[in-house]
Amino acid sequence: MSQNETGRVSIIVPARNEETNIERAVRSLAAQQGVREILIVDDQTEDRTLERLEAMKAEIPLLRVLRIDSLPEGWLGKTYAVSIAAREAVGDWLLFTDADTEHLPGSLAALLERAEREGADLLSLSPGQITPTWWEEAVIPLVYVNLARLYRFEDVSNPRSPVAAANGQYLLIRRTVYARVGGHQAVRNEILEDVELAKRVKAAGGKVLFLPGAAWVQTRMYHTFGEMWAGWSKNLFLLYGRSFAKILTALAELCALDFLPGAFLILLFMWLLSSPGNLIVLGAVLGCVLIVMVQQARYMRAVTHLGFDSRVARWRLEGAVIVAALLINSVLAHRISHHIDWKGRRYSIRG
Repeated sequence: MSQNETGRVSIIVPARNEETNIERAVRSLAAQQGVREILIVDDQTEDRTLERLEAMKAEIPLLRVLRIDSLPEGWLGKTYAVSIAAREAVGDWLLFTDADTEHLPGSLAALLERAEREGADLLSLSPGQITPTWWEEAVIPLVYVNLARLYRFEDVSNPRSPVAAANGQYLLIRRTVYARVGGHQAVRNEILEDVELAKRVKAAGGKVLFLPGAAWVQTRMYHTFGEMWAGWSKNLFLLYGRSFAKILTALAELCALDFLPGAFLILLFMWLLSSPGNLIVLGAVLGCVLIVMVQQARYMRAVTHLGFDSRVARWRLEGAVIVAALLINSVLAHRISHHIDWKGRRYSIRG
């Protein structure tokens, strides 16, 4: 039998203007064991994504390219794209993943085995994040550390806990369960369609398994600061449950734990330089140093648990400032302007 006859997983990847990423993603997926088919949905691409895909078809027989020419009213681009592919899929499991991901050797077989061994209906990962620039090192780890406190892996994976979450960068779900909860049709206008899908699975009595995934999958989410600003402005208000209380708490924690101790230490140290004999200032400096060191150590442990290099902690002060600004901007986008711009489209959003 050929691989596509024995494979159990249909892989679904939405692609809109992904010419720089698509080949790496497809090749890493084609190298996995257990693949029934790879369905790429060309979502009205305007760059060379389709050309790159057509060039790979001859050497990757599992690859099929679907195309959507228009976006129906009431749908978001990604949810419509993946829903089209899901209708075509024939695998027992569906793996929804993004065009900017790279899947490490053996990851699919290992995760499929784990999902079946633990009786999971939906398995999702928080992939390893590639952060080559200072602004990515400052923002991405800090955002994920904060999200890991909101959506603790242990809580999401606990059937008795109401907390539900998933990451659309890697979402493996039984096809029967996907159909039972309504698929992407049921979450067609949700920006956080991955989280909403996990909520539906859990509400229906299904088991969700949520894991840190740096050992299996990696991605670079954004290539420019502007993309990162737009992406997190789109998502953060929703990830905090549209809750002003949670966002105000997050802002207070960013100021009290990340920004103010470091900023205050710098000011006190400058003051100490101008008044070297001032024991009160010296004591304040030493106290701030201790606070900063403790917080830095905690942050380093948190980021390494998520698969980041501990050296990203050097940008924690700058990250706190940018993340605070992103939280505020996300609130403004959702509650004041009521629209977001993403991948060349403008979406109206409800507050």
